[in-house]
Amino acid sequence: MVTGGKGRGAAANPPPRYAAWQRHPWDDGWGGGPEPPPPTELRPERARGAIARNDSPDLPFDRSVNPYAGCEHGCIYCYARPTHARHGLSPGLDFETRILYKAGLAEALRRELAAPGYRCAPVALGANTDPYQPVERRLGITRAVLEVLAAHHHPVMVTTKSALVERDLDLLAPMAGRGLAQVALSLATLDADLARRLEPRAASPRRRLQAMARLAAAGVPVGVLVAPVIPALTDHEIERVLAAAREAGAAFAGYVLLRLPGEVAALFEDWLARHRPAAARHVLSQLRACRGGGLTDGRFGARMTGQGERARLIGRRFELAARRLGYGAPPSLDCSRFRPPGGRQLALFEGGSAGGAGL
Repeated sequence: MVTGGKGRGAAANPPPRYAAWQRHPWDDGWGGGPEPPPPTELRPERARGAIARNDSPDLPFDRSVNPYAGCEHGCIYCYARPTHARHGLSPGLDFETRILYKAGLAEALRRELAAPGYRCAPVALGANTDPYQPVERRLGITRAVLEVLAAHHHPVMVTTKSALVERDLDLLAPMAGRGLAQVALSLATLDADLARRLEPRAASPRRRLQAMARLAAAGVPVGVLVAPVIPALTDHEIERVLAAAREAGAAFAGYVLLRLPGEVAALFEDWLARHRPAAARHVLSQLRACRGGGLTDGRFGARMTGQGERARLIGRRFELAARRLGYGAPPSLDCSRFRPPGGRQLALFEGGSAGGAGL
């Protein structure tokens, strides 16, 4: 399945790191000018399982559901880009134009929720790539997952940078009324031109703020994720982003310092050379000051917030602004309402609770 093309984040398609081949540019002498942006190609992938587990102390959840691999939003900084290499695809243009979608994901999730050993805890939607990227309008896989979670009173944490989340207010609002749902919108900058270059197919900053307001008005707990914070490029906006989101109805907030794992570092450096050449050296220097001399750091406790005085100042600014604006902690989600598919009876020693404490 192929859809039309549009602006893209990456300008290159470096080979996946597991490939035994290399791609080299070739001039055949015919000229022809620049090639048009590549179209989006959708590839079905049968979902053998639904819930991915993690034991990261940096994350507020231990499980997630990921409807898509690759993301049309084309965010040049996306930490998930290197995962496309597992499919023999490039983390560059392939990541944003060759989208794998999980066919049968809702059915697989229902089976896992019905398993005798399953214990309920909030599930994250949007932990890898955006569950509301443009192809979701047609495929509806994220909505099907939400329908399963809503039907069985299972709590969910949604993270997105798309206003398409408003489509599912008919599910999210009733779930939120039972303490089962919260939504966080990612917002790195309020500068529309910069956002268009960093995140070429994501919703505009203004549209994301509108989505926050509509979620909040419908009674859905909504937060803002100031992410990524890019030293010397977007960090000066931390306070402005928090203030705008608070005015729109955001009640909780977090931030993530830019991290550039694997092939993302070279892709981001290329992006800087094309879009911010005068600032490129300074941006990379400031990022290295936050990353122990490198461009990324995968260690728990450091990968989200960085290290050193520069990173500490970013964190302190975020904390002071969030406190001044009245942000609180994300709401606890209720796991006691969970009812497994098929009416499975819960063990008596669990006292009728499907998973105990909330988030």
